[in-house]
Amino acid sequence: MKYVALRVGLLAGACAAATSPALAQSGGASEAGDIIVTARRTEERLQDVPISITVFSQQAITDRNVVTATDLATYTPSLAVNQRFGPEKAQFAIRGFNQGNSEAPTVGVYFADVVATRVQGGTAGGSNAPIGSFMDLQNVQVLKGPQGTLFGRNTTGGAVLLVPQKPTDNLEGYVQGSIGDYGMLRAEGVLNIPLADTFKIRFAVDRNKRDGYMKNHLANGTRTATKDDYANVDYFAARLSIVADLTPDLENYTIATYSNSFANSYGGRIGVCNQAITSGSVGITGAAACDQIRRQNARGDGPYDVEINNYNPGLSIKTWQMINTTTWRVSDTLTVKNIASYSEYREVGQFSLNSDNFFISPNYTGGLGPVAPVGTPFNYILLRPTIGQDQAAESAFTEELQFQGNTADGKLNWQLGGYLELSDPIGFNAGSTGILTTCTADGNSGCAPTIPAAGTLSISRTKFWFRDKGLYAQASYKLTDQLTFTGGIRYTWSTTRGLSQSTRISTATGVQTCNDVVRFNLGRDASNRVIPLPVTDPARCSFLAQEKSGEPTWLLGIDFKPTNDLLLYGKYSRGYRAGGVNLTTIGVEAWKPEFVDAYELGAKFSFSGAIDGYFNIAGFYNELKDAQLAVSGLTAVPGFSGAQPVINAGKARIQGVEVDASVSPFEGFKFDAGYTYLDSKLKSINTALLVPPAGAPYLNPFVPNAVPGSQLAQTPKHRLTLTGTYTLPFDEVVGKISLGATFTYTDKQVITLATFSGTSSATINPLYANFVKPGTDFRFLPSTSILNLNVNWDNVLGQPVDLAFFVTNVTKEVYPVSVGSSFNSAGFENQLLGAPRMFGFRAKYRFGS
Repeated sequence: MKYVALRVGLLAGACAAATSPALAQSGGASEAGDIIVTARRTEERLQDVPISITVFSQQAITDRNVVTATDLATYTPSLAVNQRFGPEKAQFAIRGFNQGNSEAPTVGVYFADVVATRVQGGTAGGSNAPIGSFMDLQNVQVLKGPQGTLFGRNTTGGAVLLVPQKPTDNLEGYVQGSIGDYGMLRAEGVLNIPLADTFKIRFAVDRNKRDGYMKNHLANGTRTATKDDYANVDYFAARLSIVADLTPDLENYTIATYSNSFANSYGGRIGVCNQAITSGSVGITGAAACDQIRRQNARGDGPYDVEINNYNPGLSIKTWQMINTTTWRVSDTLTVKNIASYSEYREVGQFSLNSDNFFISPNYTGGLGPVAPVGTPFNYILLRPTIGQDQAAESAFTEELQFQGNTADGKLNWQLGGYLELSDPIGFNAGSTGILTTCTADGNSGCAPTIPAAGTLSISRTKFWFRDKGLYAQASYKLTDQLTFTGGIRYTWSTTRGLSQSTRISTATGVQTCNDVVRFNLGRDASNRVIPLPVTDPARCSFLAQEKSGEPTWLLGIDFKPTNDLLLYGKYSRGYRAGGVNLTTIGVEAWKPEFVDAYELGAKFSFSGAIDGYFNIAGFYNELKDAQLAVSGLTAVPGFSGAQPVINAGKARIQGVEVDASVSPFEGFKFDAGYTYLDSKLKSINTALLVPPAGAPYLNPFVPNAVPGSQLAQTPKHRLTLTGTYTLPFDEVVGKISLGATFTYTDKQVITLATFSGTSSATINPLYANFVKPGTDFRFLPSTSILNLNVNWDNVLGQPVDLAFFVTNVTKEVYPVSVGSSFNSAGFENQLLGAPRMFGFRAKYRFGS
């Protein structure tokens, strides 16, 4: 432990010596001392909290045009996001702690102190801020490192806190409209009404629509498919907040939220194919992908032109939530708070998993038995909803009782409480997956057998139950006026249980069988091949899996504050992430918890006078044990699908330095910056766990998405955000005019090392799309430099009117945000791209006091 602490100290010292105090990240107020955060479940000055935090005010969120979770990650150096399935379904990662499709979140996302609903459908979704959540906020706080002592659900990476604006005592509000390119139209409004001195309400609404920037082209006009553009925005969100002061010491605060996003989902671009393999399943899709790349190049497609066959694209996500917080100030030294919530999440969508528009290629040489004639269209993998059902539907009830207190002399501050989270399915998560078929209609009969020997229609019916319970206590004691010791402990019990009633239909024969794991249980012949067993009732295919764990987490910290403007701190904490189950990973459907020992040293310094600002720095070292690693398992038995299990096979370390600062060197100018140096390494993998267990003999050895000695996924070594804002020296009669620019640099990063594994570069087709440079390695995301600009004119000519102009991605950077990871299994690879340059105008009218 001494050695680890020394390493962290050296890292922090090195960065402090190399970094100018002018670096900063935009905070939540004009002065450092005015930034109030709730990182320890009570209101404190940012500079007094011994945690590495990045804070954004609502003004900062608006200036940066933050609409989704992916937008927030653009401006937060330690925050990354996995948007493999589009921005509406994105998942956060902090300091390199990543989350796969079925794993428990590594980052807890909290709205009004309530964690986001956990969802486990066929693709990633839930467990994050619903679209529309970034309106009318006090601030957004990004807390880095394990926060498992005080916060509801245990996580290893950190927490993102969205703090909504509470109703005020004033009759006030605003209406705001935005217009921009790509057909962008947005309308927002807030109305605050104090119905009485003790009863106040606040209502906020947000309607946002923008055309997609991925333009769809279809090669054959006879195809039954739409020409909808992808990566669009289309949502409605509303929030009602009520504060009732029942007595001078008893407050009841209720929030009701609703959001409905109905976009066309994501669309990617096929950029590389394998022309060396022309037979078998990889040959048929790889050859079709090479043909598609040739069509793209012949048209002269640009980076945002795609060719996707999806007859009914769309992604609808509906959420609603009720939160009730009752706060009783029993005395000057004791406060009791109860936070209860209920939420529901529903998702229905249809998308081509790999963004393809395939035809049987003349270059395909056979190996799969009879196939349709050359030129016959087919989908590689098309995910479709089941008529009248949700693909993912989950409800969540949470209850948290807190006791907060302090001694009369202020030396001891303490908290203790209990937490309960009950997440239950709302019916079955139901959907179907057409593989190597042609699907042109909804329903289980809407797919034709283009490739009879391999074409299937998998019908998924799953339910998941999540249970999290915890007891916690934390206290800080002032040993002296300058020296404070903090200790906290928590014990959490977690259970994940899943039920599958999934079946598969052969498109050649129409015979319906149970999914792979049940088929194994029902019987195999002498050669270990499964005996196909027709079924008519999906309930006959029931399969249950469960994972339970109970673990302690803790925090030990010491703070030294020699002056009111300087805080030095060090802490050690244990983080824990629960295990889980995935009912599509046959024979390896469950995995155990992972743990992290986190060490951090930091300093926070604020200054005022001729120059105002603050400078915060933190060095950290994390040691992961039993790390949950996502791996790819390709099938070894014809007729069976592959799998993407999670295994506890890794040991890893993540270390680095974070800087967060702000400075106002002269009147009217403010310079903010944030920087993160992140050094991650997978130290080892237990190779014995890469061999499929006896329960999964249909799989070949697993291929991990990282290899020993490599970076972990989504851990760029350098991330820098710089923001400069200059307010022009005009008279108040003119109004306040400010010019702002934000530059964000993100270093090259691993996205997955599972793709291209074992494939020589000579087999990769040189027919790259126009925007892909020859030699591009799809396992990595390249470095990016994004520049955004905004001009604000507040109180125009002394009136309650604000005008703004904003531009994002000014330099038209073309950059991938994710890849499909299908090269090994299908012989091609596709990329998802970030947004191109966009601009817009915004007008706001304020009324009331």
